[in-house]
Amino acid sequence: MERKSVLVVGGSGYLGQHLLAALAAGGEVDVAFTHHRDTAPQPLLHALPGLRAFRVDLRSGDGLRAVSDSFGQPHVIVNCAAISVPRQCETDPAAAMATNVPSSLVTWLLSFGNDNTLLIHLSTDQVYEGVKSFYKEDDETLPVNMYGKSKVAAEKFIIEQCSNYAILRSSIIYGPQTISPVAKSLPIQWMDNVLSQGQQVQFFNDEFRCPVYVKDMVDVVLSLTKSWLADGKAVQVLLNVGGPDRVSRLQMAESVADVRGYSHSIIKSVSASSVDRGVASPPDISMDITKLTQMLGIKPISFQDGVRATLAAEAST
Repeated sequence: MERKSVLVVGGSGYLGQHLLAALAAGGEVDVAFTHHRDTAPQPLLHALPGLRAFRVDLRSGDGLRAVSDSFGQPHVIVNCAAISVPRQCETDPAAAMATNVPSSLVTWLLSFGNDNTLLIHLSTDQVYEGVKSFYKEDDETLPVNMYGKSKVAAEKFIIEQCSNYAILRSSIIYGPQTISPVAKSLPIQWMDNVLSQGQQVQFFNDEFRCPVYVKDMVDVVLSLTKSWLADGKAVQVLLNVGGPDRVSRLQMAESVADVRGYSHSIIKSVSASSVDRGVASPPDISMDITKLTQMLGIKPISFQDGVRATLAAEAST
């Protein structure tokens, strides 16, 4: 029987590495990933020696041919690659669109001339305007910043072009550090670090999200992958993927303080409007995840439990 294969685009990033570790541990599929930097992260290749790494420039598509030449047509492609820092997207909208709308990837996928590949694409909660609580998948997308706009454009492009896709609108993804540590600051670890210093720190009390624990995010991707590989039935799905709790940055910090035993007196509550971040930020993009739990039977863990698991994992490394 033919071995199934999965390609993780942007596999050296935060979610990408967690996903690669889970896929490699399963051992049931051949796994490859793409990276943008000159060399793939060595600690990752060392820890997961079965992985194939390919350098790909997603804007131009350079490197994708090498993937098909030596890895073949993947049964599943998971696209985690993006410029996901809103301020960066705001300062360079052209780069945001070129990177976040996966036109070269989809063109390459279509070049195989069949419907044998499922594209799982990571989108964001920032596609919503942020003026109410618990957005549903069929609510209008009215992003307030360039990052959200580039992600809406990507969703539309994939829905128009691809016959099999799963688009996952993810909230803030948090959890343990990756095998090869990522450069970007991780939310729980950052909060733990600043609070551990005992100085007063400001946190927004009026911006709400549904942060999702990274292992739940991985489980969603694995669940979609498994069912596609098992039956190959047409998939065209759009899902909100968040945790069950609608929390502000202030409440996130309070959870970290509770788990660690820090005093709440060093947590200062401020409005998001008190700081100019150089980019508009939607106030409330909490998401309704009923469709996710009904369709996949996955119930993401509570934020407090996720914080506990994250800090416990950090302590054991």
